[in-house]
Amino acid sequence: MMRDILIITSYFPPETGAASNRIFHLATGLEKQHFKVSVITPLPNYPKGEIFDGYRGKFKQTTTENNITIHRLWLYASNSKNKLLRLLAMLSYSLSLTWFFIWNKIPKTVIVQSPPLLVAFTCMVCLRRKKRKLILNVSDLWPIAGLELGALKKNFSYKMLEKIERFNYKKADLVLGQSNEILTHIKTLFPEKETFLYRNYPDFGCPKLQERPDNIEKISLVYAGLLGVAQGIYKLCKSLDYRNIVFHIYGAGSEQQHIINFISENPELPIIYHGEVSRTTLHKALLNYDITIIPLLNRIYGSVPSKVFEYARLGLPMLYFGGGEGEDIIKQHQLGWIAEAGNYSQLNKSIQELRKDELDLKKRNLIQQTAKDNFDFNSQLLKLKAML
Repeated sequence: MMRDILIITSYFPPETGAASNRIFHLATGLEKQHFKVSVITPLPNYPKGEIFDGYRGKFKQTTTENNITIHRLWLYASNSKNKLLRLLAMLSYSLSLTWFFIWNKIPKTVIVQSPPLLVAFTCMVCLRRKKRKLILNVSDLWPIAGLELGALKKNFSYKMLEKIERFNYKKADLVLGQSNEILTHIKTLFPEKETFLYRNYPDFGCPKLQERPDNIEKISLVYAGLLGVAQGIYKLCKSLDYRNIVFHIYGAGSEQQHIINFISENPELPIIYHGEVSRTTLHKALLNYDITIIPLLNRIYGSVPSKVFEYARLGLPMLYFGGGEGEDIIKQHQLGWIAEAGNYSQLNKSIQELRKDELDLKKRNLIQQTAKDNFDFNSQLLKLKAML
């Protein structure tokens, strides 16, 4: 008999990005494990903060895709830097969720994505029942991450967010954390809380790696992902030493126009912006580059970029520039090179010391085999299934 399970998230395809991919793989993975999966998510709007074409003017849309029932609810879409408008966006989705809970039967097992804290709080308040299992899937530690990013200050609002965060952990029957740092933080607050390390492993077949014809002396360095403040790609463009590299960029986000303008104003620099492409197209493109860079403008406690696991399956050597647990994973599994977070002098020194023969097919095959052995989505999912 199939068990019903509901996933509540703020991000889901056709939206792009790590958060959307993570929940999509969780949903499809559970469906393959014979769960009857349904998803509640807003009308697609991320990262532009505008409802996508084909969804505008709708209050709700329910579809079935890949045997998964998807309920898309209205929200006031915004990616404004104005905190009140961002709060309004979260409140609007919370109100839509509350309305949905009132008029629909909710399964006994519910996975809630956090952050946003306010959305998770709404779920914890509205769905508490003795016979229902509430599972909180924590991908980032808010409000701590907001403080480290400079988006929040330690004031009354911050204290309120801390209270909401602790309420969410307290009311969850099981907490999934994408890093050991997240689980350590939660166990510090609630030592008896049941937790499970649920990494953001991707779910796609490993491509067959081949020797690449390469007549270019310079190393091709690539970044692919969100062009937001946290990633600091605009500052990276201004800070890199280009003597040994050609820098390729894929993605979209709040810094996108700044990066385009910088490239236009500095045509002598070997920077190539490819825009935003589909994940399938991106994976094929990434196989053509020597090494990828995974940067964070500031070290964020609890954060492990999912790119680490995705690029490992592609056999792509990494230059990690973000500190924290992600750095430990790169070192432990010998996935590439490390530069101290925020130290651009050390980053450039590391880049200048890179050699083409260190980035050959043998190195890429070793990285891919490490991913197969250590970052397997289905093995992890079976362990999770046993806890549901």
